[in-house]
Amino acid sequence: MRSLVTVQKVKMISPIPDSDFLELAHVMGWQCVAKKGEFQAGDMGIYFEVDSFLPEDPRYEFLRNTSYRDNVDNGKGFRIRTVKMRGQLSQGLLLPLVKFPELGSLAEGEDLTEKLGVKKWYIPETANDSGVIIGERPYGIPASDEIRIQSAMELIEQLTGKPYYITTKMDGTSGIVYYIDGKIGCCSRNKEIKDDEGALYWMPVYHYGLKEKLARYGKNIVLTGEICGPGIQKNKLRLPGIEWYVFDVKDWDAGSYFPYDEAVKICADFGLQVVPLEERGDSFSYTLETLLEKAKGKYPSGLEKEGIVVRDSNRPKVISFKVLNNDALLKEE
Repeated sequence: MRSLVTVQKVKMISPIPDSDFLELAHVMGWQCVAKKGEFQAGDMGIYFEVDSFLPEDPRYEFLRNTSYRDNVDNGKGFRIRTVKMRGQLSQGLLLPLVKFPELGSLAEGEDLTEKLGVKKWYIPETANDSGVIIGERPYGIPASDEIRIQSAMELIEQLTGKPYYITTKMDGTSGIVYYIDGKIGCCSRNKEIKDDEGALYWMPVYHYGLKEKLARYGKNIVLTGEICGPGIQKNKLRLPGIEWYVFDVKDWDAGSYFPYDEAVKICADFGLQVVPLEERGDSFSYTLETLLEKAKGKYPSGLEKEGIVVRDSNRPKVISFKVLNNDALLKEE
């Protein structure tokens, strides 16, 4: 489970021009608006990441006018999202430790997601017939949620100087196809879906004839991609029909991901599309600031793209992270 709430140290405090009551607190790679004087550099606080969904609690009531949500997918609570305040980007919520005396002694980096009853905010991804759920995603089939770089700043240093590649983050819903010991199956991000030609998550299999192709291939393999098109998210790509863009190819028996070039070749042999390649280089030299700028831009449709995914070329998925487009995040409801 993603660590949505953690104990973090304030790296620095910076002023907000023309504001007598607010300032910026910098935590990990994030910045969030806080009350002036509430934190000093070096203080510990409880940091709630973007996409946290907080339960109803008197400590969060100040969020009601801007962040309260009540719907069938998430229930009642407060959604933390990217906003602009006084012209400054605010990503997350930082609260003092003293507001949570029941937690006792806390260590930097400690995960409080479960203790505070915080869940991930869920945005319904598709209005299509997604299919009948027959169980959880099978054990060992990898999930597809990349970590945001602001929550893992050490990855920038680890990748610096190494070969890398950057792909476009497509705006859709994750779809997984696996072929293991003669069985073919399909999953959403977290659930296994019943074999049905009309089910969205089985679209890649029937559209691309993967039952026959994977049987001929004869090796255990897992393919993960983004299903995009009408009725999925807001179809920012403005596709006329459903498409699948592969971004991961895993050698099941070896327990490792295929290098980029080999993965692209396998997809080509299967007649599959891969996510668009934006850049490839021999020596990674980006900073957080230049990555955030790189993540901006638009899809061919002219709408804001979701962002980018950055990976180590030689050891795929060992170093892997996403950088979201802040311009697109600000437009989320």
